[in-house]
Amino acid sequence: MGAWFWWMIFGMAVVTYIPRAIPLTFLEGRELPEAVQNVLRNIPYAVLGALIFPAVFFIQENVWFGVIGAASAFAIAFTGANVILVVLGTIAILSVYGLWFG
Repeated sequence: MGAWFWWMIFGMAVVTYIPRAIPLTFLEGRELPEAVQNVLRNIPYAVLGALIFPAVFFIQENVWFGVIGAASAFAIAFTGANVILVVLGTIAILSVYGLWFG
């Protein structure tokens, strides 16, 4: 391993550390406004949705497989089922779909 490897590791560590250290350093002891706190609370859900949504269309060659899977997962989750039931229900629905139309 050359020196470039260790410089790459060091650079990635710095780039990862800076976005965490800056708010910790400058916002210590201060409370953010309620509107900002609400936005920050929703960021993980927005990022998760942005990561998952494109994968729905590229899960298999058949686009409908992903669309039906996402729709069934949303419908099951909307009923208030816990995560395990959502996953198992979606697997069951896609298994039946795969048997009939796959």
